[in-house]
Amino acid sequence: MRKIKLTVAYDGTDFHGFQRQPGKRTVQGTLEAAISRLNGTETHVTGAGRTDAGVHAWAQVCHFETGNPMPVEKWVTVLNQTLPRDLVIRMAEEVAPSFHARKDACWKTYRYVIDRSPVPDVFTRRYATHLPVSLDVRRMQRAAEQLVGTHDFTSFSSAKSSVEDRVRTIYRCEIREQGDKLRIEVTGNGFLYNMVRIIVGTLVEVGTGKRAPESISRSLAAKDRSAAGKTMPPEGLTMVEVGYEPWEGMD
Repeated sequence: MRKIKLTVAYDGTDFHGFQRQPGKRTVQGTLEAAISRLNGTETHVTGAGRTDAGVHAWAQVCHFETGNPMPVEKWVTVLNQTLPRDLVIRMAEEVAPSFHARKDACWKTYRYVIDRSPVPDVFTRRYATHLPVSLDVRRMQRAAEQLVGTHDFTSFSSAKSSVEDRVRTIYRCEIREQGDKLRIEVTGNGFLYNMVRIIVGTLVEVGTGKRAPESISRSLAAKDRSAAGKTMPPEGLTMVEVGYEPWEGMD
């Protein structure tokens, strides 16, 4: 058996998230159906992370095992001929049998885009959350700095999360302006359910003056979901990169 690593991009608008769900259109289920047809046998696909319904990916990483002798470089072309237009294989590589897309991942980067223009941009509305308000970016940047490091992110996790260990390390949280668009990028060793969307919601409240930049530290210490901001909508969020080497600057 061979192990194939895929780098996958998708528009999450019409998917019920990455994880397979009975009776629902998901990224994992769609990939498994296409690969299983090529293999002639049921094939399981493992992803680096689970994106929620409506969340996008530019570089989701997956792996699967196959006995199919097809050259690895042909998997991209052959799969893309059968997959729907909102799901694309960007790269295929043959990897060591020990490789695991999720367990071997050292870090992930997510980007959240806010469109601050008075009228929504019809061409980017699927990939940015329209929020036509004035935001103090410097205040948001000061708040974002407090998220960097190793913390218990219970306050920034959905109350529906069943994960017991909520300690995660954030390596960077950067905010950049590009015209009317505000891009917030967060890189960390792992993320809890809705964590990035809650982080962004909290930073937005700082930007509008609803809370002080220094309140982030208090929110972390509270370990209580009610101590952080609202959960932002999914359309502005994209998984942009998964790294398999230690984050630069780590010990």
